Amino acid sequence: MSTATLAGPSTRSSSGSALARMAVVPPVFASGGVRDHVDATLAHAAREVCVSVASGRVNGQLARPRRVHLANLARGVRYRVLLPERTLASVEGRRLVEAWTCGGVELRAAPEVPLAALVIDGTAAVLPGAGGDVAGEAALFTLPSVVGAAVALFERVWESAAPPGGADAGADDLAPREREVLVLLASGRTDESVATMLGISVRTVRRLVAGLLERLGARSRFEAGAKAARRGWLGS
Repeated sequence: MSTATLAGPSTRSSSGSALARMAVVPPVFASGGVRDHVDATLAHAAREVCVSVASGRVNGQLARPRRVHLANLARGVRYRVLLPERTLASVEGRRLVEAWTCGGVELRAAPEVPLAALVIDGTAAVLPGAGGDVAGEAALFTLPSVVGAAVALFERVWESAAPPGGADAGADDLAPREREVLVLLASGRTDESVATMLGISVRTVRRLVAGLLERLGARSRFEAGAKAARRGWLGS
């Protein structure tokens, strides 16, 4: 079955304007054939699939891992899954995390995830239709401005997100030395300064910092400090 394509002029637009257009474009397929169309597109993924689960859509069809996803993972397609933090407190949310925790899937949670979507290789985006993905409706977009807006929004939220469970278990699981390094890190100290103050080697500091960055899902020391503060890891 061939995938449906939205034809239209190629125009340059901001993320906001492109996302606004999504709401007025009707679905190109609906409940009966949505899974076949999505799976056919997913089966041709070559590099990466990004899954964005919006708040209140844990039970949506776009959020659920299926056989085609497992097949993609087995052949080396990268998967990144973005979840809203509030869903992790629900039974459905925890089940969704468990379902996606397989085959090297990268999971992150953010305070708010505004868009439910599947983005395939940065060239196609599957979005909920008028009835929502819970109702089984979806639309496939290939218009560059629309797909680009979905990609930009996903990346923006992904950068500020962290691996699931960090807020609940991270602070209690920190070793005393890790907490000391984290507090000094948040205050803007250099590795050399931290090493001197704690009486440890610079190499040890960098190893601890690397571990903290990974646990927080941060790309920089500044971002790690901000995320740690938001999660209450720095104490009073």
